[in-house]
Amino acid sequence: MQPEQPAPSGRRETVGEETARSLVRAATAAPSMHNAQPWRFRLLRASGTIELRADLGRVLPHTDPTGRGLHIGCGAAVFNLRVAAAGAGWDASVRLLPAPEDPRLLATIGLDRAAPAPGPGRPRPRPAPAGHEDPAGLIPLGSAVFRRHTNRFPFRDEPVHQVLRAQLADAAAREGAQLVFPDDWHTRNVLELTRDAEGRDAADPGRLKDLDRWTRTGDAAGAAVDGVPEYAFGPRQRDGHRVIRDFAGRGPDREAAGFEAAPQLALLGTTEDRPFDWLRAGEALERVLLTATLRGLSVSLTSQALEWEDLRPPVRDPVGGAGFVQMVLRIGYGPGIPATPRRPVDEVLEIV
Repeated sequence: MQPEQPAPSGRRETVGEETARSLVRAATAAPSMHNAQPWRFRLLRASGTIELRADLGRVLPHTDPTGRGLHIGCGAAVFNLRVAAAGAGWDASVRLLPAPEDPRLLATIGLDRAAPAPGPGRPRPRPAPAGHEDPAGLIPLGSAVFRRHTNRFPFRDEPVHQVLRAQLADAAAREGAQLVFPDDWHTRNVLELTRDAEGRDAADPGRLKDLDRWTRTGDAAGAAVDGVPEYAFGPRQRDGHRVIRDFAGRGPDREAAGFEAAPQLALLGTTEDRPFDWLRAGEALERVLLTATLRGLSVSLTSQALEWEDLRPPVRDPVGGAGFVQMVLRIGYGPGIPATPRRPVDEVLEIV
């Protein structure tokens, strides 16, 4: 490992290996479908740039054939990296899909900061790059990066205040997405679509194969570095209502529990539906999740209906929804839960 050295006066400083590892560790705390962690990072030392590439060995070919879920997870990883960079004093300039001829290259993140200004340790003011948010606005989210966990356990029957809902919607809007809270009628409709999707999944050999590949039970759960371990499954839903994906059905018998009577859902959407939009949706999703964590909220992600082409359009809120729903969020107040595993940084980061 090469030690990081301060840049000589008048020259720009580039990120070193130790900092890059720290940033990638934060990036990989992001959620991904079935916790498959479909990302690879590369630090280009000479330029101080980090590349994010899709790891096609970790796709879900039957559940995510278009790669939409892969892009959303990688977009969430980009946002975490932006947050960690801001906390470490770096400006992150992100380019999504920078090379059309190389679709596996999902993003490049340029990291830069000015040399210290003359004087007793005061940093030179660093204006935000054109079109980018002032990094200082991201710093408060840093404390939530490793506290955010997908919560598949029952939530309390306690409404999320309108002020908190507005804050979550604002978080999505800052990343170019929309977060809407469907009314009671449409919430019931989304839950029915989710149950329909779960029934289809249970009868689809390919999707069951995807689920089996990323489900960790028994001794494998304790040693896992990816996938969903059985301690994160949550209990079976006693009333049979499918609020969350039923990972428990793929493992040993589990205790049943009653979930909230009226799940509080939010729909995250974009106006377009291209790979670029999926990445932006991932960034918006993670900003919403980190904001929710800071506000004491629990969230689980419910995407089953969005994984079937004919079920996805009716998930959209007919009154105030975005053009294309990218994720359904279940929001509320749940118990504390442990983190799901992550691969070691050296397994996902290449330094050249």
